[in-house]
Amino acid sequence: MSRTMQGVFFLEPGKLEQREVAIPEPGAGEVVIKVESATTCGTDLKGFLRGHRLFRPPMPFGHEYSGVIVAVGAGVTRFKEGDAVTGANSAPCNHCYYCKRGSPQLCIHLEDAFNFGSYAEYFRITAPIVAQNLHIKPDNVPFEHASFVEPLACAVMCIVNANIRLGDTVAIIGPGAQGLMQIQLAKAAGAARVIVVGRAAGRLERAKLLGADITFSTNDGDAIAFVKEQTGGYGADVVIEAAGNAETWSQALLMARKGGTVVQFSGLAGGTQVSFDATHLHYGEITMKGVFHLTPRTVELAVQALANGTVDVAPMLDGKIPLSQVEDGLMRMKRSEAIKLAVVPGMA
Repeated sequence: MSRTMQGVFFLEPGKLEQREVAIPEPGAGEVVIKVESATTCGTDLKGFLRGHRLFRPPMPFGHEYSGVIVAVGAGVTRFKEGDAVTGANSAPCNHCYYCKRGSPQLCIHLEDAFNFGSYAEYFRITAPIVAQNLHIKPDNVPFEHASFVEPLACAVMCIVNANIRLGDTVAIIGPGAQGLMQIQLAKAAGAARVIVVGRAAGRLERAKLLGADITFSTNDGDAIAFVKEQTGGYGADVVIEAAGNAETWSQALLMARKGGTVVQFSGLAGGTQVSFDATHLHYGEITMKGVFHLTPRTVELAVQALANGTVDVAPMLDGKIPLSQVEDGLMRMKRSEAIKLAVVPGMA
């Protein structure tokens, strides 16, 4: 077997490069996988376009993955060569201030634990991830679907923190990949109705396909007024912001009923300031919370959700592409021509 491989590297905002590099060797506690699928992600797109504080070029690119283990480092006992696996791209330290307080997603050392480089023929999974956030791929889940585990674990994190109760009406702003997964998880959590607000008709159609009861395009009018009209003038019990801009962060608060919950899920550019209606927040006794990332438990739940069919990710995939088309694939996402694409290194 050749000791080199092809991998995609981030050089600077707007510039990627496919390089021939050495196939990584596993250190103690690590494994190396042959990548079967590495799905494109909105975070990759934002980082490609404008950079990211965690992107230190030149660096291997991509972080969602599934594949087959080809090498196992010393001390690894849970996995062996030939195992089909999937997982997250980070893991908490379990001993810092936040980990000890039950918030591993806020781990002080989390940024040091992020693992990039899945847009490649082979990918080294670091020891903390192998120990906590790597899982055997369920037999009934194709590799292209299994590489959704990391973003699905984030969607699970969102729904767990939304505290949806049986019979609730949930409004979701943004029918992208996260919103489409959250629709299905909200229904599984007991939501009686899910209202999805977006712009593109095609994405709203996919929202209906995946369980949205009501959809509304912002091209057709005032989304806040629409949600209130659909809820007897009160507003939704739970509102999830999954679009990722300051305007929708503000709108999410106004879509919630008094006593409702607002989850600000999509991240904004560093330093972004958002205006809120303080009267509605205060006198309406709204619970508004930010929800970030994932935990080992939500990764485990994500694997289960794919295996048992709670979440169907097939309608979010807009095809497969080879490594040579990663940049083109990201630009297709930017133009809303694709929600997610499976990067398959073995494709010609």
